[in-house]
Amino acid sequence: MHSADASRDVYRIMIVDDAPSVRESLGWLLQDEPGLTVVGEASNGSEALQLAVKLKPDLIVLDIELPDTDGFTVTRQLKAQPNPPLVVLLSIHNDAHSRDRGFEAGCNAYVGKEHGWAGLLAIIQNILADKNSGFRQIK
Repeated sequence: MHSADASRDVYRIMIVDDAPSVRESLGWLLQDEPGLTVVGEASNGSEALQLAVKLKPDLIVLDIELPDTDGFTVTRQLKAQPNPPLVVLLSIHNDAHSRDRGFEAGCNAYVGKEHGWAGLLAIIQNILADKNSGFRQIK
């Protein structure tokens, strides 16, 4: 399809962050958006990989700093699966080296937490609206 009717599609989102407050805040933000539904949350990389296989989300918002492994490793493992989800890496580290590592791992966008929830939401909406266009570098 050339263009998707965003009002008709419901995209399944999974949130991965070790901070319960971040998962809760992001969950509220995304649940209030038409066309988005949060299907699961994980607090570490192992849980994220298991849930991703089970829930088959369209997009995963993934923190880089997780207690058991980093988001770069999780991204590579997610992208190695059949029909991998879109991955938006979220981090307090918004330096060029971290962004480069994220894109090398296969993320679709890298968002510094300083962009705030509105900035993250705009990037998620852009990626979902254009999900078949390949990788997109969003700093």
